[in-house]
Amino acid sequence: MAATKEYRLLCLENPLLDIQAVGNEALLEKYGLKANDAILAEDKHKGIYEDLLSNYDAKLIAGGAAQNTARGAQYMLPPNSVVYLGGVGDDKYAAILHDAVKQAGLRVEYRVDPVEQTGRCAVVITGHNRSMCTDLGAANHYDLAHLKKPEIWALVENAEAYYIGGYHFTVCPPAILELCNQAAKNNKPLILSLSAPFIAQFFKEPLDATAPYWDYIIGNETEAAAYAESHGLGTTDVKEIAIALANLPKANTQRKRVAIVTQGTEPTIVAVQGEEGVKEYPVHAIDAAKINDTNGAGDAFAGGLCSGIVEGCSLDESINRGQWLASLSIQELGPSYPFPKQTYKPS
Repeated sequence: MAATKEYRLLCLENPLLDIQAVGNEALLEKYGLKANDAILAEDKHKGIYEDLLSNYDAKLIAGGAAQNTARGAQYMLPPNSVVYLGGVGDDKYAAILHDAVKQAGLRVEYRVDPVEQTGRCAVVITGHNRSMCTDLGAANHYDLAHLKKPEIWALVENAEAYYIGGYHFTVCPPAILELCNQAAKNNKPLILSLSAPFIAQFFKEPLDATAPYWDYIIGNETEAAAYAESHGLGTTDVKEIAIALANLPKANTQRKRVAIVTQGTEPTIVAVQGEEGVKEYPVHAIDAAKINDTNGAGDAFAGGLCSGIVEGCSLDESINRGQWLASLSIQELGPSYPFPKQTYKPS
């Protein structure tokens, strides 16, 4: 049997060190945070990182949404299947990230910034809610020059699928567009996550510039609603929004676009370009007592989905892989996957 080609999936976004802790309403109030949100840090938030480290039982996790997804895809794929790009600093936090991704078997090719600190994300858990406040640091300085370095571009050309986390729209839209063009030109699937409501609200122009290139677009119900509002779709119906996303104009007509909206414990909604209606996929039910932390469930879903796309699975099977990995992740603390490794069995 021929050896499996290496690094078939290439992911791009913002690597962050997650500083995660169980907090309370007083902590959220102190920094003006909502219980379930994702925002970029302003000056008033900068104290939260040391606050969590000093005054709470903080866990350090190799994060950034697409890095979580990349680790998840690698969890389900053969060794050396996934490579991840992003920017870090030349500091101890980057060293922690390197150690963590090495344990996960994920290859990373970071742009190292000589000045900026590695990005950090404060994750405050209250019950099943989580509030994320991100200081991008060096992740905010990723550039097209790094993507175009011959040794990095060779990985781009070698890859068979691309996953882009929407948070990167705040960093380097030209790098995203470069991958979009590469995907369309070579008929390789491009998977994009909407990532957070503020992306569709405040980064509408760079987001829309990539829309023709989406082969798969993923979002949760809140992100889908934010997209619908910012684009004047005139509906809050998740199914209608999915159909609208699926049927936007498309550059590569060899692939029908697939729009996927996750809804927590409610069924996942899937619309396919040119096809009537939507399909609903019930999530993998687990005992509520086993749910440890929903942080990263969406990232895990995307990782499982990507693994199916890379392996050439059917859409049904790829969705199932995503839901399986998400059900494992929510039983862990943070965007993590169980070890010893569990093996996926096709349904």
